[in-house]
Formats: sequence, structure tokens, C-alpha cells
Amino acid sequence: MGVKQVLRAMDAFPRAEEHLLQKTKSGAFVSIVGLVIMSTLFLHELSYYLNTITVHQMAVDLRRGETLPIHINMTFPSLPCDVLSVDAIDMSGKHEVDLDTNIWKLRLNSDGHITGTEYLSDLVEKEHKHDDHKDHHDDSDNKTHMQGFDQDAENLIKKVKQALAHGEGCRVYGVLDVQRVAGNFHISVHGLNIFVAQMIFGGTTHVNVSHIIHDLSFGPKYPGSHNPLDGTERILRGASGTFKYYIKIVPTEYRYLSKEVLPTNQFSVSEYFSPINEFDRTWPAVYFLYDLSPITVTIREERRNFLHFITRLCAVLGGTFALTGMLDKWMFRFLEAVMKKDSRSLVR
Repeated sequence: MGVKQVLRAMDAFPRAEEHLLQKTKSGAFVSIVGLVIMSTLFLHELSYYLNTITVHQMAVDLRRGETLPIHINMTFPSLPCDVLSVDAIDMSGKHEVDLDTNIWKLRLNSDGHITGTEYLSDLVEKEHKHDDHKDHHDDSDNKTHMQGFDQDAENLIKKVKQALAHGEGCRVYGVLDVQRVAGNFHISVHGLNIFVAQMIFGGTTHVNVSHIIHDLSFGPKYPGSHNPLDGTERILRGASGTFKYYIKIVPTEYRYLSKEVLPTNQFSVSEYFSPINEFDRTWPAVYFLYDLSPITVTIREERRNFLHFITRLCAVLGGTFALTGMLDKWMFRFLEAVMKKDSRSLVR
């Protein structure tokens, strides 16, 4: 037996002669259906292969000496910009003297439209007392209280009262760069002299800290990221109070297919509201108290293995081809049996 004959004997796909093949309408219908199914499954598998997947890994956070960027974009519809201040404090209770601030405020009218812009470099307090308007005031406050207000304070009181009467609000946005340790930042009227604040609002219960959080994040966004506080709206209808958001920050690295690494942070949050009565000595505020997780999450983009794609493709297309072949045989035998039965009935 020659080599050619041996090769022909190993042929697993023998060809029948053309005159032995029988083509039917049912076979054409099954072939078209099978072709459509195989095309659909092929496109699905191709899309499945081309789409990237993300793999999550966790490890101990070893980064040290870096800063934490805090992106803020909030609206206070019931407080003018002149009374708002921003303060950031680390876990020791002391203000970060070298805090790098890039904060802006936008004046809003009663309809929420922008009427003016001001750089908010003076809104970050350069000194912070732990009691925070609770137990004492400094000598300059007492002196001002005893001698009356100076012209600047009187002008401020008049300006703010007019703004409140016109329903002005304020939008605060920008970036705070703080040390990478636990701490908090808050937005409040704490920057005002206590007696000036008393003259403006007439008491702590009249400070409406209703707010809308458009964006609050601790780093750049990455594909699939979600900031749980985005779009949060807290509007006070009755007595005022203090809002506290407890945030747990998880350091995150996002690695693209191009090997580019994006350092950022994701976080979870819980909130608490403490109402204030007329006898309280604390002033309403919006606090964000954050702590950092010791675990860092690495999210890595990956593409599925090409051999895995070929294996799935062969399985899908081969299975569809075999199934349509069996369906064609069953339909052919069924139609053949029906035709034989009809021909016998006609003969009788």
C-alpha cells in the first residue's frame, strides 16, 4: 500500500459523489438557521474576547510621605459665600500649617444661578482651637464685644443680611491636599467672629447648613469607579444641626493594559445628623471625618487568553454545526415518513 493510499485511508471526512447527494428545502432552511446562529455566537465570543476584564488584588499599603487630594464640589443654597470657611485638621488635632489649598467659591442667587466668583484662599483657617467655638473666645473677641464692632464688621453684617434676605447661596469647589493620615475637614461659619455670627444669624438654630454634594472624591476617577456621596442632597426644613460623614478611604491603584498606573482612592461612608437646640453653644457645620485603610487594592486590566478564545470558538461553532446536522436528519426523516404515509393513502 502506497503512501497516498495510507493518507486517503486516514481521511476522516470522505466526500460523496455529487450525484449521490440530495439537497432539500428543509436542509436549506436548517442551514440558514445554523449559519445565523453560528454568526451570532461568533460575534458574541469575539466581543467577549476583546473586552477587558479587571482583576482585584489586595496587599498592605506601603506608601509613606504622600499627600491625600480631596476634591470638593458642594452647594450651600442657604448660606452666602461671605460666611463660609473651610478647615482641615489631622489626627493630632492641629491644623496643617502647610496645607496646600486651591478652593474657589461661587455666589449663587435664589434660583441657583452663578452671580460671582472668588478665590477662597482666606477661607482655610490658619489656626484651629480644639474647642471650636464651644468653651472660650480669645481676647480680641472680648475686646470687640465690649467696644462694639468696627466698620468692616458692620459692613460684613449688613452685606450678609442682605444676601440672606435675597436668598443667596454658595458653591464651594476645588482641591485640598492634606497629609496622608486620619483627620477631618469641615465647612461651616467657624471663620466668623462669634459675636458677628450672633448678630447675623441671631442664634445657632438659624444657621441653615443644607447642602448638595455634587462631587467628593479622594483622587482621580478610573473606569468603573463610584463615589457614594456624589449627588447627595440634604435639605433642612426645620431646626438646624451638624452633619457628620464618616469616611473609610481605601488606597487604590488602577493598572491599564498599557501598563500605565493610576494611583487613587475609593471609599465607603456612613452619615450622622445631630440636631441643635437654642441652648447649644456649638455652631452647625458639615464634617467629613476620614480614616485610611492599611490595605491597598490593585485593580488590573487584563485581556482573555487567545487560546482560550479559540477553544471556546471551536466548541461553540462545532456544537452548532453538529446540532444543525442532527436537526436536518430528523427533519428529513420526518418529512420522508409523512410523504410515504400520504402516498400509501393515495394508492388505497
